Amino acid sequence: MYAMKKRIARIVLLFAGSTAVFAAEFTGYVIDEKCAAKPAMKGNEACARKCLKDGSPAVLLTADAKVYKLDDPAKATEHAGHKVKVVGSLTGDVIKVESIAVDSGCVPGPTGCQ
Repeated sequence: MYAMKKRIARIVLLFAGSTAVFAAEFTGYVIDEKCAAKPAMKGNEACARKCLKDGSPAVLLTADAKVYKLDDPAKATEHAGHKVKVVGSLTGDVIKVESIAVDSGCVPGPTGCQ
């Protein structure tokens, strides 16, 4: 009986200590890391495209001003300045991107969502 309890305790500790990562949905604006702290740049497609092209990493800026790095610049760049929904797994402050799609409430225009 003691051996069984010990085995169960090990299994519980194994699962408690695991860092399983599950996909989640994040909503915000794709912008470059350099301009993420500037509220006026949120949704500015032209600025985001220029800065991403110049090498600034793509990030997701959420409505509550959280900034998440995106692991796949190719998927992010085509949505520069757009309000998007990102599906992926979060590790620290980096989202491993599974998909990015324009948020249904966003109509892309020359200066971002209209």
